[in-house]
Amino acid sequence: MTTNIPTITLNDETIIPALGFGTASLKGNAGAKMIEHAIRMGYRLIDTAYNYENEGAVGEAIKNSHIPREELMITSKLPGRYQEKKFVIQTIEESLFRLNLDYLDLYLIHWPNPQQGRYVEAWEAMIQAKEKGLVRSIGVCNFLPEHLETLEKETSVLPSINQIELHPYFNQAEQRQYHEEKNIQTESWSPLVRTDDILNNIELKQIAQTHQKSIPQIILRWHYQIGSVAIPRSSNHEHQLQNMHIFDFQLSGAEMEQINQLSKGNGRINNQNPAKYEEF
Repeated sequence: MTTNIPTITLNDETIIPALGFGTASLKGNAGAKMIEHAIRMGYRLIDTAYNYENEGAVGEAIKNSHIPREELMITSKLPGRYQEKKFVIQTIEESLFRLNLDYLDLYLIHWPNPQQGRYVEAWEAMIQAKEKGLVRSIGVCNFLPEHLETLEKETSVLPSINQIELHPYFNQAEQRQYHEEKNIQTESWSPLVRTDDILNNIELKQIAQTHQKSIPQIILRWHYQIGSVAIPRSSNHEHQLQNMHIFDFQLSGAEMEQINQLSKGNGRINNQNPAKYEEF
């Protein structure tokens, strides 16, 4: 099955789908089958990470889906403990072994880890990995403008993508504006929020009723209209399908503003502030 998911061209000319599939916590045989089902349903941008400990399951899903490799966009991420320059290439190679792939379409630094202070040397090694053909496009996750400015100053190379926590309770308006100015694509992790109360929100219920859609579909459409690539995760087949069907309607300006107004200053789910948070 295929769907008409629009595409976006990144600053390095890489073309990616405007909606992807997250795989965090999908592991083992059951996880592989869920990811395989998502690929068969039409997802082509598949997001994993070294620290998710499921690259093997993702690789098994890719193999069993029988979808041509060139149609897929596979993302993985560098963990904080391997940001030292001498470890980066071998960590990428290890991910490729686990995934049973020859190259990654997107490779991201998972967190800046500012106290560790090695993200620039990691970035330099990733530039080399791209030159070697191990990865097609390189980006980051959870980088604040100050971290992005340091990368540009030190290497003159800006990321193609910055994957950040972004959802209606934390809409990251200023960060997204910075990305737009620098031609960095915003990508949303936890796009549907990891809390149940979002499904009981009155404003979102009203908007969903207006469009005859589910609340997750409304939220994912909001992500698309603010210009961010959402990567929702779901182990439910019906939800996987519904999450893709967001391109046949449009939210009005007033509805977009209603959703924007849900944002909170302290809206981070787990208080993971990239200025302080360290991930290894």
